[in-house]
Amino acid sequence: MGKRIIARARGKGGPRYRAPSHRYRGKFEYLPIMGIVGKVEDILHDPGRSAPVAIVKFEDGKEVLHIACEGLKVGDAIVYGEEVKIGNVLHLEKIPEGTKIFGIETYPGSGPKLCRSSGSYGIVIGKVGEKVKVQFPSGKIVELDGKCRASIGVPAGGGRIEKPWIKAGKKYHAMHARGKLFPRVKGVAMNPVDHPYGGKSHRPRPSKSVSRHAPPGAKVGSISPKRLGKKKGR
Repeated sequence: MGKRIIARARGKGGPRYRAPSHRYRGKFEYLPIMGIVGKVEDILHDPGRSAPVAIVKFEDGKEVLHIACEGLKVGDAIVYGEEVKIGNVLHLEKIPEGTKIFGIETYPGSGPKLCRSSGSYGIVIGKVGEKVKVQFPSGKIVELDGKCRASIGVPAGGGRIEKPWIKAGKKYHAMHARGKLFPRVKGVAMNPVDHPYGGKSHRPRPSKSVSRHAPPGAKVGSISPKRLGKKKGR
């Protein structure tokens, strides 16, 4: 007997699960050359992102999208160079230790890939040869090429997760803007025909943990976990 499980319905790619990407502002990028100066023309909201978007226009007339950081305003200059100033773009090898950075490249020329959401930033903690050590919000320390670039500062909107939703409707529209399903009904609250977990009054949940010594084929899921369930907070 088939079960109408959400994950299987999502694979069809219908409008209920499709993100409205035609409303998004565009892609963040860094220009491939250094030593140029751009001006912040406008700061806009992007429905697909948590941080605001800054439109930066350069001397040659080209416009690119940057992540707007705290303290940045319309009319400010963004320099691709060596001055450590909020909003500027520098090579990691030129950034002093202890500096907060965001929009970090994973390899030279990749464009901003890491620490792009509101309030998230990395910290330069050391340099080893041509590599630079960066600590991320998770606490993980990663060595990156010194020629990778990053922006100075912290992405704006850092207090976003401290504000409660208040109403379910506000969260629905926020999730809908990114193609996320909300509200999401738990499997244990469904009927037996709708989900494998459904149909019980006291809602027992089958364990997802699997022994580390289980045979191949059965050794799937959470293998000998220390804990189960979602982590609270970030």
